Amino acid sequence: MFDPNRFITDRLRAIDASGIRRVFDLAAKLKNPINLSIGQPDFDVPQPVKDAAAAAIRKGLNSYTVTQGIAELHATIRGKLRDELPLWRSEDFGLLVTSGVSGGLLLALMTCVGPGDEVLIPDPCFVMYRHLITLAGAKAVHVDTYPDFQLTPERLAPLITPRTKMLMFNSPSNPTGVVSTLDRCRQIAAFCDQHNILLMSDEIYDEFCYEKVERPAGSGVKRCPSPADFSPNVLLLRGYSKTYGMTGWRLGYAAGPKALIEQMTKLQQYSFVCAPSMVQWAGLMAHEQDMTPYIDAYARKRDRVVQALRGTFELTTPGGAFYAFPKVPDRLGLTGAKFVEKAVERGLLIIPGNVFSARDTHFRISYACDEKMLDRGLELLLELAK
Repeated sequence: MFDPNRFITDRLRAIDASGIRRVFDLAAKLKNPINLSIGQPDFDVPQPVKDAAAAAIRKGLNSYTVTQGIAELHATIRGKLRDELPLWRSEDFGLLVTSGVSGGLLLALMTCVGPGDEVLIPDPCFVMYRHLITLAGAKAVHVDTYPDFQLTPERLAPLITPRTKMLMFNSPSNPTGVVSTLDRCRQIAAFCDQHNILLMSDEIYDEFCYEKVERPAGSGVKRCPSPADFSPNVLLLRGYSKTYGMTGWRLGYAAGPKALIEQMTKLQQYSFVCAPSMVQWAGLMAHEQDMTPYIDAYARKRDRVVQALRGTFELTTPGGAFYAFPKVPDRLGLTGAKFVEKAVERGLLIIPGNVFSARDTHFRISYACDEKMLDRGLELLLELAK
């Protein structure tokens, strides 16, 4: 008798279904939920970007592109990175246009780690990290960052072994919204260079930085600090999904040491083949858009969240992205998962912290929603905290 379970590998069995997807499934069954769970912008793709994609389709630019991405987009991204990163101006760094940052993460891990290797990841962190590490055959080593959610050399040092090969860094962070300071980025870059560890910096939220931050001398733009400000040995991953609302378009890029990018390009050739052709042409137009009004609006929503919850919930102020990661009040005697259950019973969708962490003490809210829904959600959270 045919048994399909016989063909499922142990690697896939070690990966559980996303807890976030389970909340999405639940949302589909509720009428008019207060949805503070979705990690995608609530604004649409700018019209000029849509028009550029449509024009590319009409022109017949629908075939495969070269695996590494179209030359025009390469030139634009290279110019952007050289403007932003003074140390990279003299570097002949590699560049690959990817099918989203998620595609870049998969290519990077499958290229750089394998059985027996260890990858350091912050706890809490984006849910995909540990599962992709498992898929690559490596071992995820969790770095406890509570209560301030900052990676530091002091927290990393005790976990270094001869098998440590990579550190996955994410700022602004999902799920906490925490932004690493310029000095912290300098320390992390120096630590990885000292220990010959590959530093992979996931900067999908790089434009969502709400505080005034110091920038290195010679930097051409204002944005979040990055370890790439201090080292050319960083594998940098960025994308278009969050900044331009292009979540379903699947466009990102990886930049860094040429030898690594060449191998990632080879793997893309035999997997994704290339990023969607018309979306690459639209990406050119995206670089010309001023998204400041949208980002400023999210900064104001961040302020609403902090003002509403502080004093009732323990909360590290998010400096970027569009998430907050409050702790369930100890006096309630509830885990994060149990608190979320009670919220869902009231029609409020949030994500339990144990989706992102070995701990079950917090929950994630997304303020990527309209202000009325956000205010309703915050009011209900305060009621539940009573």
